[in-house]
Amino acid sequence: MVGLKELLDSIQLIRLELNTPFRGVNTREIALIEGPYGWGEFSPFIEYGAKESSRWLAAGIEAAYEEPLPERLEKVRVNATMPAINDPDQIALLMARYPGAKTVKVKVTEDERADLARIERVREVAPGIRIRVDVNGSWRVDQARDRLATLLRRLGDELEYVEQPCNSLEELRELKSKCDVPIALDEILRKADDPLALDLKDACDFLVLKVSPLGGIKKCMEIAEHFGFPVIVSSALESAVGIARGLRLQSALGDQVFDAGLATGALFKSDVETLEITDGEIDVRDVIPQGLDDFALEKERTQWWQNRLRESYQVLA
Repeated sequence: MVGLKELLDSIQLIRLELNTPFRGVNTREIALIEGPYGWGEFSPFIEYGAKESSRWLAAGIEAAYEEPLPERLEKVRVNATMPAINDPDQIALLMARYPGAKTVKVKVTEDERADLARIERVREVAPGIRIRVDVNGSWRVDQARDRLATLLRRLGDELEYVEQPCNSLEELRELKSKCDVPIALDEILRKADDPLALDLKDACDFLVLKVSPLGGIKKCMEIAEHFGFPVIVSSALESAVGIARGLRLQSALGDQVFDAGLATGALFKSDVETLEITDGEIDVRDVIPQGLDDFALEKERTQWWQNRLRESYQVLA
């Protein structure tokens, strides 16, 4: 593994601003890593501890310092992503940033009326689009059953699946026995100490794989092979550098069953590179970040990020 000093010397710290709050944040602080095989990203959310952050560091090191896997796809189909926003005009403007997308992932909340209005507005501006709802584990089993039944009545076949409706495998098993909506697993998988040790029997139908939180492309492919479930490759709100790794994971996996959640660059005001969406697809390619001085993080944050990287590195070591 690359030495700590070399790693610290290789990073460039940046800040990206979002168009609208997403996952409770308005900005993303990111450490970009330059190595012999290109650029990697280390951007765990601010509240994450060293153990969880270490997987993000492993993914960044893999990108910058390890030879890439062969590509099997040149383009990747992507879904739109709709945060929990309620202004109809804002929803329409954001959907326009995903030209040609056939699927949208809609964040839902405790406010069912607002969620249904958000979904209906999405359908108004993108007729026929398939809907995924992302709950982030916040529903109880009975609440999930009732709300999914309402969505199924309204959307029918346009409802593709629900992502992480409940917070535990036991709850998901109970829900799955009472509900016909397919379930995709996210947080339980990527927050597990050992994802491969999980017993997913009767708990889900699909897996959401995110390169950074799971420790890199090779680890994601190991997880996919181990469980054998269909997978949805998605992002963790990274810059274009991190998104490019998600595209490479989907390319390495080959046959694409589900549209990938890799168009979240549309949520940023600007980025270090533009990954253009054309007819609902993004090209698989290397990203060389541009204009880093324009995104440079304040110098007073440098020591904090260096310490964070050191702590995460010690976990890996």
